[in-house]
Amino acid sequence: MCGIVAYIGSREAYPILIKGLERLEYRGYDSAGVALLQSEIKVFKKSGKVQELKDYASKYDTSGNIGIGHTRWATHGEPNEVNAHPHFSSDNKIALIHNGIIENYAVLKEELVKRGYEFHSETDTEVLVHLIEEVQKNTKLSLFDAVRVALNEVTGAYAIVVLSEDNPQQLIAARKGSPLVIGMGKDEFFVASDATPIIEYTNNVVYVDDEEVVLIDLKDGLSIKTIANQEKTPYVQELEMKLETLEKGGYEHFMLKEIYEQPRSIYDSMRGRIDSKRGDIYLGGMLEYKNILTQANRIIFTACGTSWHAALVAEYLFEDIARVPVEVEYASEFRYRNPVINQGDVVIAISQSGETADTLAAIELAKQKGATVLGVCNVVGSSIPRATHAGAYTHAGPEIGVASTKAFTAQVTVLTQMALWLGYTKGTINQAKLARYLVELEAIPSKVEEALKTDVEVEKMARIIADSENALYLGRGYNFPVALEGALKLKEISYIHAEGYPAAEMKHGPIALIDENMPVVVLATKNAQYEKMISNIQEVKARKGKVFAIVTKGDVAVKEMADRWIEIPDCPEELSPLISSIPLQLLSYHVALMRGCNVDQPRNLAKSVTVE
Repeated sequence: MCGIVAYIGSREAYPILIKGLERLEYRGYDSAGVALLQSEIKVFKKSGKVQELKDYASKYDTSGNIGIGHTRWATHGEPNEVNAHPHFSSDNKIALIHNGIIENYAVLKEELVKRGYEFHSETDTEVLVHLIEEVQKNTKLSLFDAVRVALNEVTGAYAIVVLSEDNPQQLIAARKGSPLVIGMGKDEFFVASDATPIIEYTNNVVYVDDEEVVLIDLKDGLSIKTIANQEKTPYVQELEMKLETLEKGGYEHFMLKEIYEQPRSIYDSMRGRIDSKRGDIYLGGMLEYKNILTQANRIIFTACGTSWHAALVAEYLFEDIARVPVEVEYASEFRYRNPVINQGDVVIAISQSGETADTLAAIELAKQKGATVLGVCNVVGSSIPRATHAGAYTHAGPEIGVASTKAFTAQVTVLTQMALWLGYTKGTINQAKLARYLVELEAIPSKVEEALKTDVEVEKMARIIADSENALYLGRGYNFPVALEGALKLKEISYIHAEGYPAAEMKHGPIALIDENMPVVVLATKNAQYEKMISNIQEVKARKGKVFAIVTKGDVAVKEMADRWIEIPDCPEELSPLISSIPLQLLSYHVALMRGCNVDQPRNLAKSVTVE
């Protein structure tokens, strides 16, 4: 979960590398470093944020037209300057940056130590650069082929870029399990973990596939081989991303900007797919698998983190609307079990980045067992859309804040459309009911705008919760997954321990925790469980708990019991997560600010979990 950026061309490399690292800092921010090729390789590394690297490097000569940069999220070795990338060969002529984990690094390191190599860091990455050096020394291969041969000895995940003093017109890149994209300019090339550092220079990119090694040569251009020495033809794609989506646009934080982008991102997740006037829904990516989906015996959702919560919402939707049995699996557990997957099962994988390592592994396991695998993903060209048989993009636009907000509601929007499409196709809902759902779905963006207007009241609520050390979130039915998601947001960015529960489960344990110091956030919108929810609130109040309620506009009963409340617009229960999640996102944001936390880059977390 690190950020990689590299440049080769006629421009000064350092400004491009630094700007790229700043754009990639959401992928890792423990330490950062750059290597620039001058008459020899010059390296600048600092622990901490990219700004600290900028301040340090400002004292030195940072000229050069070829360089590599890295921002780290530590896996092997604590965050410090020694463990920061780039890492070097023993003669300091080869520099390497790496995202991923070399699982067999200990065995490789032991052998390299026997051969006289000295190690200066605790990282697995340093093993790889010495291994490349050893291969080249013993075989007299070109550096490109030495990298290719060395990677055959590696077990694990990697995205790497290699810079060599002896090859001043070349960069070498490779990937397996970790994302890597190459930007194609006029007589210049860019390499990065994703497209965010590239978009202002070019919109022509090549996505590197697993086990591919890329030779970038200023004279001869781009050539690709697999690690098994099979030649591949580069496939150039055009980026759809726009530069302005990567800026804060006047907001203090990316998270706040992305919360407020949700009316648009939800609309974009429906655009071209639904027509309420005609009562029509169209999911082009699913048509080829229409028969398989309508005949599915069971649907298995697999995801991690916030995407797993979206999958829980989907469980309610698909069982309610399409009447198909659903299971929801943590991808990190699914991949290590021996799950029972039968003929006629469909697996749907959900990921914002499209690069989540555990979800990718779950996809491969499901495919090996013969399942049809669909994907729901935000990033065009990422690994999950390429690994699945079909699926749907969410079109939420880049999400930079580590705590996912607009990606969650976009996923739920797409999953709602999939459930409606499947239900109508199967005949479990008729044309009239589909049309009613579509009318309500089209109204959601304006209702989210209305929910965003509660920000001032949410901030007042946050002031009361900000000094707490624990919090409980309760919901029923469709709002139970929202309770889980609200609790996750609070602990992710404010570091308050928070747990989400089905409200009825409170009396089976968590009720023991409730006292006058325990804030209890209750999702008590008007739905089929409303009266039951009132009973749960009374149980909390009887134990002096503080109740902070999310209620439907016009509510009376819950308001009379709650210490504070937030009103949101009414909507069908099936669509309520799209609105009820909004004040919980704002709540976590304001609480984190009041506690002095880094909202966009919470400690120990990175945006895209590309390692186990």
